[in-house]
Amino acid sequence: MTTTTWTISDLAHEFGITPRTLRFYEDQGILSPLRQGTQRIYQPRDRARLKLALRGKRLGLQLSEILRLINMYESPMDTASQLKHYQEVLNEHRLRLERQRQDLDQTLQEIQDQLDICHTMSEQLKQESR
Repeated sequence: MTTTTWTISDLAHEFGITPRTLRFYEDQGILSPLRQGTQRIYQPRDRARLKLALRGKRLGLQLSEILRLINMYESPMDTASQLKHYQEVLNEHRLRLERQRQDLDQTLQEIQDQLDICHTMSEQLKQESR
């Protein structure tokens, strides 16, 4: 028979995160474990929400977006509107990443231009010292 509850150590080990991360997600309302004294007991709902939160984090979503998406799946909304909202969030995130990539590409080009200038000047100095 499989375990239907987990301790903070169980989930931390399974997902390769720290207990502090789990407590953070609890503070943010993503997880809501039961308590037995000072021990946290995580239910399957908590485990599923954690998995979704970590997936959102890997995608680079903001915590508010992650929480909104997770909560959306627990509401009685219809699937079509849920999918539409999820697509909107992903499209907005993709556009934000594309803008960041453009900024990075521009910065890298500026750095390369400066390196080229430095190289040219260095070569000129070498020739002048001969």
